Amino acid sequence: MSIIHVVALGGSLLRPEEAADRTMWMGQLRQLMVHLEGNGRRIGLVVGGGLPAREGILLVKETVSDRKKLDEIGIAGTRLNATVLQQVLLDIGCDVAPTVPHTIEEARVLLERHHIVVMGGTVPGHTTDTVAVKLAAAVHARHCIIATNVPHVYTKDPRHHDDAEALTEITLEELGAIVGVGTPLEPGASTVVDPIAVEVAMEAGLDLAVLDGRELRRLDDALEGNLFDGTIIKA
Repeated sequence: MSIIHVVALGGSLLRPEEAADRTMWMGQLRQLMVHLEGNGRRIGLVVGGGLPAREGILLVKETVSDRKKLDEIGIAGTRLNATVLQQVLLDIGCDVAPTVPHTIEEARVLLERHHIVVMGGTVPGHTTDTVAVKLAAAVHARHCIIATNVPHVYTKDPRHHDDAEALTEITLEELGAIVGVGTPLEPGASTVVDPIAVEVAMEAGLDLAVLDGRELRRLDDALEGNLFDGTIIKA
């Protein structure tokens, strides 16, 4: 039976404002996916909205107040980014699902037929962190890796607190105490792990890992079950 991995890739990793770094990152991601597919692994990639989603929401935020509609714009941004990565991987001959699924069940079925499935958001109120955790639970993945633009979970937000400490291993309950549990984020907002995703992981008894996805060596180590520079979150 194939090993299945699920990775949430933060939309910030596509970094359109850093074209040279992005090109190198995408090349490394392609190499990693080729390696995993060659070893018979199956991989679900759930891509965040990043800049396209934020700009779309910002464009209408003064005139559209309905949270659900703002979320729909964000979801469209995630699916745009997912399509970009899907095409990048299809271009080199990877066995990638030809469609970007819109539901967890659709993604689960596609992962039975293809080595790689790339998707974005699903429904308003669920960030791509939550989608990834739900998918990981549905396909019985060993854990769900959240690759973002920060290297660890911290005791406090390091952007605002100089005394924030990086954590290497914590429990889901401890993570919930840091980011909250089950409280939806505002459209376009972000935290190291979405509080609803934390709640879903608790319900599923699913381990998480948080790492800096800009350094794909760290993601490779985490996927292989090796020690990696990041935070392990135990159920």
